[in-house]
Amino acid sequence: MANTGKGKSPYRRGRKRGGALARKRREERARRQRRTRKEKPMQEFVGLFARDGDLGVVRPYDRNAPREIAVAKNEFGGASAGDKVLVRLTKRPDAFTEAEGRVVEIIATADEPGGDILAALRRFGLSKEFPQKVEAEAGRVARAPLSEADLAGRRDLRGERIFTIDGADAKDFDDAVSVRQRAGGGYVLGVHIADVSHYVREGSRIDKEALRRGTSIYLLDQVAPMLPVSLSNGICSLSEGDDRLTLSVDIAVGADGEALGHTIYESIIRSKARLVYTDVSDLLENGRSEAMERCAEIHADLRLMAELAQLLRKRREARGSIDFDLDEAKISLDASGIPVLVSVVERRTANRMIEEFMLLANECVAEEYRRGEFPFIYRVHERPDAERMTEFKTFIGGFGLSLKSDPANVRPAALNELLGAIKGKPCENVVNTVTLRSMQKAFYSEECKGHFGLALRHYCHFTSPIRRYPDLFVHRVIKENLRGGIEGDRRGALREAAKSAALRSSETERRAIELERDVEKRKKTEYMSYHIGESHDAVISGVSSFGFFAGLANTVEGLVHANTLTDDYYIYDPAHYRLVGERTGRIFALGDAVRIRVAKADVSRREIDFVLDE
Repeated sequence: MANTGKGKSPYRRGRKRGGALARKRREERARRQRRTRKEKPMQEFVGLFARDGDLGVVRPYDRNAPREIAVAKNEFGGASAGDKVLVRLTKRPDAFTEAEGRVVEIIATADEPGGDILAALRRFGLSKEFPQKVEAEAGRVARAPLSEADLAGRRDLRGERIFTIDGADAKDFDDAVSVRQRAGGGYVLGVHIADVSHYVREGSRIDKEALRRGTSIYLLDQVAPMLPVSLSNGICSLSEGDDRLTLSVDIAVGADGEALGHTIYESIIRSKARLVYTDVSDLLENGRSEAMERCAEIHADLRLMAELAQLLRKRREARGSIDFDLDEAKISLDASGIPVLVSVVERRTANRMIEEFMLLANECVAEEYRRGEFPFIYRVHERPDAERMTEFKTFIGGFGLSLKSDPANVRPAALNELLGAIKGKPCENVVNTVTLRSMQKAFYSEECKGHFGLALRHYCHFTSPIRRYPDLFVHRVIKENLRGGIEGDRRGALREAAKSAALRSSETERRAIELERDVEKRKKTEYMSYHIGESHDAVISGVSSFGFFAGLANTVEGLVHANTLTDDYYIYDPAHYRLVGERTGRIFALGDAVRIRVAKADVSRREIDFVLDE
C-alpha cells in the first residue's frame, strides 16, 4: 500500500533506522538528476497534432526536432487532429525508441484562421498576448486623464494643420507631419512623434516587456505588438481628432533642400486627418483623388511636402546615399487565412515622401545628441567587407558592369551610381539583391559609428517608439535632457542601459526578420501549391552546384534542380555565377530570362520546385 502521508505507514520505522544511508542515496540521486537536467534540458517544440489509433503524434515544424513525437492518450491536453500545439519532451529518442512527449498548449485549432502564423510566433518564443500584470498596468496608464502637469512645458499645436499618412491597414500611428513656407524662402518641416515615453516609464512592467520583445512584428494580417493594444492602438496612437502628446522636431530647410537647423521640443497635437498612402499618391501623381476631397484644405500642404521631399531626395542622392529599390511582396489572404494573391508592394510618391521626412528627422536628432555626447542608441551601418566587395566586383563584371571604387574602401556614392545605371534593366532586381547581400547588416549601438548606406556620420531611430525599443529609449533621453539635463551618475547609468538595450534590440530585430521571412516563405509556398502545373516567365536569381533559383515577377522564388536539366550535364562555374553544359555549352547565368513550370510546393519545408518549360 502506498504511503499517502495521511496515516501511519508500516515502512516508516524501517526508513528511520536507515535514515542516514537513505538520505545519502536520495541526495546522490538528486545530484544526478540535476546534472542530467543541466546537460540535457527538457525541450519544447511547436508542431501539428495527429492521431495514430489511440495514440497521438506531434510532427514538429522545427527541422532540428525529432521527426515525430509520440503522445499517450492521457497526455493529449485536449488536442484534436490538425491542431497546432506545443509539445514538451518526456523521453528522448534513441536508436531503439521514438521520442515521447505531452501536449502543454493548444496554440490554434485545426480550422482556426491564421493558426499557422500563431504557431510560427510560438516557435520563436513569442505571443500576441501580454502577461496579465502588464495588460493591467497598461490599462491603468491608458485610462488616466491628461492633467495640467502633463501639459506643462509643452507647445500646444492642436490648432496646426498636422496629419498622419500611413498604409490603409495601419492601426498604430506614431508619426504625423506638417509643413509651412519659411520666411525668406524654403520650408519648415514638422515631424511629430507619439510621446510613448510619457506612458511607458523606465523600469515599469510595460517597459520590461517592451525591452524583452524589442520590436513589433508584422506578419501579414496579424501583429505581435511591442506594446499592449491599449497603448499602441489607443492612447499613444496619433488618431484623427484626438489630443495626443508628442515629441516634435521642426526642421528649417533651404530652397535647395539643405537642412539649416532644427528644434526638438515636447508638444501636444490633434491630427486633422488620417490619410492613406494610395489616396495621397493619387492626388500628387494625377492631380486629383476622390478619397481626398473631404480634406481639400490640406491639398496645398501635400503639394508643398512633395516639392520638399523631391529636394531632400536629390540632395541625399548627391551625397551618395544608396536607395535599394527592391521588390517587396504583398501577400493577400482570404477570411480563412489562405493566400489568394502574391503581388509587389508599390512604393509611390506618398510612401517615398514620408520616408524622406523620417530620414531627415532621425539624422537631425542623432547629430544633436552626438554633439552633446549624451548616452544614446544609434543606428549603425558599417562599411562593407573588402573581400565581399571584391567578390561583388567580379559578379557585376559578368553583366558588363564596373564598380568605380576600391573594394577595400568602397564609397556609397559608387554603389549608388551602379544601381542607377541598371535601373529598368532585366538584371536590376538581381544586382540590387546581391548588392544588399554584400553589405554589412545594420545594428544598434551606444556608439555613433555612422551609417554607410545613407552616407551619414550620425543616424538613429527616433520616429517609431510604438514599435521599436531604441526609439523609445532615445525619447527618454531627449525628454530628460529637455527637462533639466543629464549629469553625473545618471549619465553613467543611462550609458550602461543604452549598451544593454542596443544589444537586446539588435537581437530581437534579427529574430523578427527571421520570423517574418519564415512566414512569408510559408505563405508563398502555400500559394504556389494551388498553382502546380502553371507556366511563368522568370529570371535566374541564384546559381549553385545543384541547380539555379528562378524568381517570378511577384517575388516568388523556386529551384530548378540540376537533375531536371536532362539535355546535358551542367558544370557549376562559381566565378561567373552560372551553369555551363558540358557538351552543348548552353549557359544558365544569373539574370538570364527563363520560362518555368511549377512542379512542386512543399509547404512544411518552404520549398518550391520549378522545371524548365521548353
